[in-house]
Amino acid sequence: MVPRLPRREAASRPRVEGDREQEILDATLDVLTDAGYDRLTMDAVATRAKASKATLYRRWPSKAALVIDAMTSQKEEPGPAPDTGSFREDLIAMFCGPGHLADARQSALLASVITAIGRDEEFAEAFRVQFIAPKAARARLIYERAQSRGEISSDVDLDLLTAALPGIVLHRQFLLGEMPTTDLIARVIDQVIIPAATRG
Repeated sequence: MVPRLPRREAASRPRVEGDREQEILDATLDVLTDAGYDRLTMDAVATRAKASKATLYRRWPSKAALVIDAMTSQKEEPGPAPDTGSFREDLIAMFCGPGHLADARQSALLASVITAIGRDEEFAEAFRVQFIAPKAARARLIYERAQSRGEISSDVDLDLLTAALPGIVLHRQFLLGEMPTTDLIARVIDQVIIPAATRG
């Protein structure tokens, strides 16, 4: 199943008038946080939003489409990747700012969908393409700039290195039960990422 409509088709989907669409998306996030993705239903969202289920289905063809739109709507449009001139400071700005690894709201939302990533192919693909990929692209730019400045060794595998920071933090969150903090992120940057980036 194709997880995301082509732009022309997505643009042709009927909009919900005024602020009503955002109210529905906010209600979706509330249900998602309370119940998790597996137990979220269009009926539950419609009830929370005081909307008809038909209204939801006219705008969103599936639960996956609704949840992805809701998750992307609750953050501001991402600006350019941080560019302070320092690899370390760029990483701190990127991963400790609003909407990133230390953001409690983001952590709660991610926890609510983590099981769906392994069970719902449509949702997992849409989540990777629409939610994760833009974040990964911004992070990758930080590493590429640092490498061009000579802060990262030229032979370092950026594909491995860029995945290390979120991988470690999310491992500790979901497997060890340690919620992300700015202190944890800084320690991973200082003790793992920078030493790996400058090896040799």
